[in-house]
Amino acid sequence: MNIKEKLDILSDAAKYDASCSSSGSSRQGKHGNTSSSGICHSWTPDGRCISLLKILLSNVCMFDCVYCLNRRSNDIRRATFTVDEIVKITTDFYKRNYIEGLFLSSAVFLSPDDTMRRMMEVAKKLRREKGFGGYIHLKSIPGASDELVEEAGRYADRLSVNIELPSNVSLNKLAPDKNKEDIFGSMSYIGKNYLENKEERKKHRKAPTFAPAGHSTQMIIGASPESDRQIVTLSSGLYDKFALKRVYYSAYIPINEDVRLPEPQIITPLLREHRLYQADWLLRFYNFKADEILPVTAPNLDVDFDPKTAWALRNYHQFPIEANTASYEWLLRVPGIGVQGAKRIVMARRHTSLDFSHLKKMGIVMKRARFFITCRGHILDNLRTSPQMIAMTLKPKKSVEDTQLLLKI
Repeated sequence: MNIKEKLDILSDAAKYDASCSSSGSSRQGKHGNTSSSGICHSWTPDGRCISLLKILLSNVCMFDCVYCLNRRSNDIRRATFTVDEIVKITTDFYKRNYIEGLFLSSAVFLSPDDTMRRMMEVAKKLRREKGFGGYIHLKSIPGASDELVEEAGRYADRLSVNIELPSNVSLNKLAPDKNKEDIFGSMSYIGKNYLENKEERKKHRKAPTFAPAGHSTQMIIGASPESDRQIVTLSSGLYDKFALKRVYYSAYIPINEDVRLPEPQIITPLLREHRLYQADWLLRFYNFKADEILPVTAPNLDVDFDPKTAWALRNYHQFPIEANTASYEWLLRVPGIGVQGAKRIVMARRHTSLDFSHLKKMGIVMKRARFFITCRGHILDNLRTSPQMIAMTLKPKKSVEDTQLLLKI
């Protein structure tokens, strides 16, 4: 099997990892054309969008996870790159400006240590022998030795460990060869090393780095029965305990047939995945707690409203707040006001008394914010209403086609 055939197989097998968004685009230039196989877009910590080569080292797997395309019992085309083949592909694409980095994952073949060692060697050769200065994201293999993970972190910009499923019960049922101790053990080790290295580099700038872009994880949504509240609570705990940078949510796609999986016609709505990302944003940037986003009485995210608007409607007795005096933390809780908008309000009111025209110029989404905020003690257009009326006003009026697209029916 030649490299092109391996690339087709192992880039296609990597598309189910949600840590990058596949672009599916190809580029033409005077030095030749890129292959859309394996090219995806991701974002750096400073917000830049970059193109990555997204591939698996191998799709030969010793595990038999029920939901996975590469499970041991599936009859599919199998392939495995050598270390030198990945290094060659990456450097060739990089020199031609097709990519700005590498996203490398793998099925677990032979053993976790053997798989992790080969992935680490790819990053090591790229850095040391090829002088590769691009971005490298490696999937850390649960159960691999700490020494291998430590060395991988010296060459990779980011490491990640997939948590796979939102509960241990579901993990035992759908991925019986895996265990939470290995997964959480890897997360804990990476998180601890990342924080220690961060402190060390504050004292010694020339100290070697360890996964400077942090670490992340991914969980599959919809293959198991957990509620959104369970998922958001788990994510909050992962951020607090393991210093994660990101939790990625991947809507379950029915690939295999198995009695332990949902019926093939039951497809997880993409809107649910989208709402979970919105809730995740509230955890990371808006100082919300998991219990605030989804209390016991509301275990699943609202289909019609984003999580912040849903929270504001449930807690309407705490509104409206005054734009000229409210704290930054409370401004963040107003639907239609984002992080940048809240900062602009706090800065601008030092110099003048704000009115609604000022807020519009700052980019505040008044369609939503007008129900929850006052300026100089006044409500916009003397609007007085109830949570029920606000919900009716803000509820999106979708066409049948729009609804089908959002729910992926």
